[in-house]
Amino acid sequence: MSARTTIALDAMGGDRAPEIVVRGANIALQRHPDTHFLLFGSEAKIAPLLKRLPRLAQAATLHHTDEVVLDDAKPSVALRTARRSSMRLAIDAVAKGGADGVVSAGNTGAMMAIAKFALKTLPGIDRPAIATFYPTLRGESVMLDLGANIECDAENLVQFALMGDVFARTVLGLVQPTVGLLNVGSEDLKGNDSVRSAAARLRGGTSPIRFHGFVEGDDITAGTVDVVVTDGFTGNVALKTAEGTAKMFSDSLRAAFHHSPLSKLGYLLARGALKKLAARIDPRRYNGAMFLGLGGIAVKSHGSTDAFGFANAIGVAVDMQVNGLLEKIRNEIVRLNQEAPVPQSAAL
Repeated sequence: MSARTTIALDAMGGDRAPEIVVRGANIALQRHPDTHFLLFGSEAKIAPLLKRLPRLAQAATLHHTDEVVLDDAKPSVALRTARRSSMRLAIDAVAKGGADGVVSAGNTGAMMAIAKFALKTLPGIDRPAIATFYPTLRGESVMLDLGANIECDAENLVQFALMGDVFARTVLGLVQPTVGLLNVGSEDLKGNDSVRSAAARLRGGTSPIRFHGFVEGDDITAGTVDVVVTDGFTGNVALKTAEGTAKMFSDSLRAAFHHSPLSKLGYLLARGALKKLAARIDPRRYNGAMFLGLGGIAVKSHGSTDAFGFANAIGVAVDMQVNGLLEKIRNEIVRLNQEAPVPQSAAL
């Protein structure tokens, strides 16, 4: 990084804030030494933590506020009343040009509502989408939307596909990522009108997207495509199901290795391979959901993550800024809007 990147942090968001936020920023600073942090939160709680981390203290500016967005706060209420909260001030710093991106582990709905109000959507984007990347059998893939939009029309899905494509190329470094629409089958006649209409447009010869076609649930972790596109309802269910399955597998494996003295011996023999597996599927490595489609960089960390996970969320925000993600999405939207509209008959 040749230029300094400034990241605003909601220091009071998350289950163990502000400790994990401050420690996570310190880890991120080691990886991205040219980063400056704006910490928004209680000075009485944050200042003692910074004293123990002198290098971070030199790279951070603390902005005091006593107000916090609670985990159970309704998004509409937080938007109207939490104007001096740590979350709102951190997002406002991006909106006013004082920071290049914001990271919070706080209330997801409130963060989306405030970020959409303060940062607006990019020209040509109707709705922002929550996106994340995850491990697959082939490497890593991106999925969106994960809960921001319960119902989507064909245009929304096409825009999600474009943003996911740009993200995969910009942050994951894929030269020509493949994009798939999540459906109940791979046949052209499967799915609702929105999914079929979106597929018809993405198949158009002038589309800048390398469209694979429809994919099913088992294609997600198989890595059949690099970008999985769906509505927020389906995406959120798929994500939570995958997280639950991974936890069940991990807990069951741990219990099996503690079942008997022989199984404990087996664990000792397989310990090296198991550590590699644990690192490969560690959810902290993939922490940091992006609010794509906004006029500023906003990254949502999991509320229960630790410092290592929060540092990775910061890394996502830094990568988005350094690689010029917003400008690339703007350019691709212009290209997309130059396409000839698909006749209604062709979309059915």
